[in-house]
Amino acid sequence: METKRKFQDLPRGGQIAIIAAAIVELTLMITALRDLYKRPADQVRGPKPLWAMASMVNFLGPISYFAFGRRK
Repeated sequence: METKRKFQDLPRGGQIAIIAAAIVELTLMITALRDLYKRPADQVRGPKPLWAMASMVNFLGPISYFAFGRRK
């Protein structure tokens, strides 16, 4: 049976990569939610609550919002 690896067991480069990815993901999510909150509903394609939920899905949600959810 395989044992689970702990964060401390990862090589230093792996730990840094995970932390960097988490920071990028959180920054994207917060930026998308902030933009969504401040943007008027007529400048958003689709319902704002749906985009808010989608923005919480890993990298894909916020990137989708910025690419497809905003009207120029």
